Amino acid sequence: MTEATPDTPGPEANMQGRPKRRSQAAYIWRRFRKNRLAVIGLGIIVTLVLVAVFADFIADYQTKVIKMNIPIRHQHPSLEHVFGTDEFGRDMFARVAHGTRISLFVGVISVSIALFFGGTLGAIAGYYGGRIDTYIMRFLDVLLAIPVILLAITIVASLGTSIINLMIAVGVANIPGFARVVRASVLGVKGNEYIEAARAIGSPDYKIILEHVLPNCFAPIMVYATLKVATAIMATAGLSFIGLGVKPPTPEWGSMLAAGRGFIRDHLHEVFFPGLAIMLSVLSLNMIGDGLRDALDPRLK
Repeated sequence: MTEATPDTPGPEANMQGRPKRRSQAAYIWRRFRKNRLAVIGLGIIVTLVLVAVFADFIADYQTKVIKMNIPIRHQHPSLEHVFGTDEFGRDMFARVAHGTRISLFVGVISVSIALFFGGTLGAIAGYYGGRIDTYIMRFLDVLLAIPVILLAITIVASLGTSIINLMIAVGVANIPGFARVVRASVLGVKGNEYIEAARAIGSPDYKIILEHVLPNCFAPIMVYATLKVATAIMATAGLSFIGLGVKPPTPEWGSMLAAGRGFIRDHLHEVFFPGLAIMLSVLSLNMIGDGLRDALDPRLK
């Protein structure tokens, strides 16, 4: 039998040692990766993000994306042009790659706008209640009564067509949804004992909301935001498709679909690959949202 030296603890020390605690993030990740579809969705979205980040290295913007090359227009996919070329001879793969940057950027920024303003209104309404809650929610009910895409079309038509206005339009259209989710989450936690304890020691309301209320509402807000990024990408593509979003020759999936719809019979690739990019991004974000819902829901532990 081997004796334990002073430098190396014996088996008794190992048995008596405290078990290593997992961090909350590690626990969530362990639950998340059990969902295979969510992991596949995460892999797809990470790939799209890498394509967006390194789009300039994948294809030159000036020569491949916007420069016309009429002699090679409407070429089908080949080794030289993986996704083929469009009606102006521009490389479709390069345009889809650079369009990834615009679609993801607009989706994330517009959802961030909706989360900031909608989350602020929802937190104030849920925390204070009473007349403040009534006034805020009735105003948001008016916005909620208007379909999201119709409200976005109205805002873009009023402000003009540009990427910034597109982000503002999609963000404003999603404010009521975020406000309702945050308000419902705040109502569920504001009566807990730690909130009463924070009030008892004299913490100001804004500090209680930021440090105690909202962190405990993180799970439903995160899941809803993930799903709404997918919705924002579809709304962006839809507005660009009808001419109220990103203007050509800037590559955007919706405008590429609009440009290629007239050649769909003979040159299917001009609408197939932009449509496939929209489908993969939306599908992957929805799978990630489902995985996050399962991983963050305490009732499923």
